[in-house]
Amino acid sequence: MVSPANKIKADALDGVQLALLSNRLDGIVRKMANTLLRTGRSGVLNTARDFSCCIVTADHQLLTATESLPIHVLSGPDIMARSMAEFHPDFCAGDAYLHNSPYHGCSHPADHTILVPVMDDEGRHRFTVEAKAHQADIGNSIPTTYHARARDVYEEGALIFPAVKVQKDYENIEDIVRMCQLRIRVPDQWWGDYLAMVGAARIGERELIGLGEDVGWDQLESFATKFFDYSESRMEAALRALPAGEGSHSSTHDPIPGTPEEGVKINVSVTVDPDAAMVNVDLRDNPDTMPCGLNLSEACSRTAAMVGVFNSIEHTVPKNAGSFRRISVQLRENCVVGIPSHPTSCSAATTNVADRVSNSVQASMAKISESIGLAECGASSPPAAAVVSGINPETNKPYINQVFLGRTCGAASAYTDAWWTVGHVGNAGMCFLDSVELDELRMPIYVHARGFFPDTEGAGRTCGAPQAFARYGPRAGSMSLIYNSDGTINGPKGVRGGLGAANAGQHKINVNGGQEDVPRVGQVFLDAGELIESRSCGGGGFGPPAERDPERVQLQVSEGFMSRERARNVYGVVIQGDGTLATDETSRLRAAAE
Repeated sequence: MVSPANKIKADALDGVQLALLSNRLDGIVRKMANTLLRTGRSGVLNTARDFSCCIVTADHQLLTATESLPIHVLSGPDIMARSMAEFHPDFCAGDAYLHNSPYHGCSHPADHTILVPVMDDEGRHRFTVEAKAHQADIGNSIPTTYHARARDVYEEGALIFPAVKVQKDYENIEDIVRMCQLRIRVPDQWWGDYLAMVGAARIGERELIGLGEDVGWDQLESFATKFFDYSESRMEAALRALPAGEGSHSSTHDPIPGTPEEGVKINVSVTVDPDAAMVNVDLRDNPDTMPCGLNLSEACSRTAAMVGVFNSIEHTVPKNAGSFRRISVQLRENCVVGIPSHPTSCSAATTNVADRVSNSVQASMAKISESIGLAECGASSPPAAAVVSGINPETNKPYINQVFLGRTCGAASAYTDAWWTVGHVGNAGMCFLDSVELDELRMPIYVHARGFFPDTEGAGRTCGAPQAFARYGPRAGSMSLIYNSDGTINGPKGVRGGLGAANAGQHKINVNGGQEDVPRVGQVFLDAGELIESRSCGGGGFGPPAERDPERVQLQVSEGFMSRERARNVYGVVIQGDGTLATDETSRLRAAAE
């Protein structure tokens, strides 16, 4: 029952009420996310925070996904909610659905998603809440949730759930639970993560029902309509402030089995039309789907393009279905960055090739104008982001988890240096780096060192991130590491005169300290005393290095991230032996280089 004091006519919503309801809905999503963080059983959730939550309207439009990973939510929640309604037209209160099908809107199979339809007291569908959580294991044929070398979904091996009902009348459907527990490695860990997802979704449902009863369901639906219109107007204003133009960019993923010898070249064309307040991203001029796990789902194809757009414009524009109306993404079916069909494998859809799409979009924007866009962020995913597994000899129990021990990858923008620990362009820094102490407490893992290599940043007027490294291995027993390292051959590029950053790399360190080459993509086994060294990509620079403020170069040298030789040879900045800036000599050196 709506309180008369709270009931407001649907057409009477003003700016203050829009802001209040927006914040209340954002608060609901934050409560869902906090539940996942605090109750998830795997380190992927409770340490790295590799999850996202959102609210979708009854007509399947993304309303809010605050503080979520962009690659999880800009596109996909809408398609998943639509497929839920198509497959289950008679859903009701107490139902919940498990979804991870990349052919029906999910990002990739590793991202298990719980969808709960939110019903009013008359049984009318009002909203859908979604809790998406990257899993430590999904039943793949090898112990990893990323299987880049899988030729198809059958070799990949994941259990695929296209909006499968897992709860009725708020009770679990045990057939589905048993199926997962028999197929997924370390089933108790999956069960804990499943309960965390269901709990997060049910909290979202409870809070939305309370809000609907408080202010009125019609009021909430009116808010959604008006908030979409407001978001679209904000997007229109942001696009009208941009210069008109067309830009194109190509970025190449390193070759792996199932791809051409020269790698996977991703081509992007971007058109900005300020008069129409539209931006168009064309991804159709790209290869067909390939017999590997690098293919993008439709959700990731659209999202990766939108990530590049939003990285290039006014950052306060709301990210929801309203602002999305001003972005046109052109895809084609059975394209590596398009709309795949079963049984194409999309195992690594959220990272590797998706990053190449986002990077190409934001670099294309930078080519249109030097006041917008970003350089290329570094590629994913080095061994510092491997899925590690084995039998812990200290407990005689199996373990599996994806670690997040050290990636930088951040790209420079037109006005600012990079966010160093962005991780990769698709998660926008929302995933946390692991605590070394917690990883070593939970698994038989030993982290020898992690940090940054000097002289590896993408040089420019504004700088990309330097290269991060991590050295780790098993403390006891044998450990499997599976990773999909891109950027070892094709590193991140700078834009508008900015330089590229250090490429990725990896090698094994034997017990005697010797180094051994390991594959760029695949599985590596380590015994106790052996280490893997993971070197992430840095990020590209923006603008000519000779235009960088000399005092900022001096600071980088003083903090140990840059040598005096690099400062002189790349930036034209002379740092004396005592660390002071030689202003006159710097001016002469830069003048001579013009």
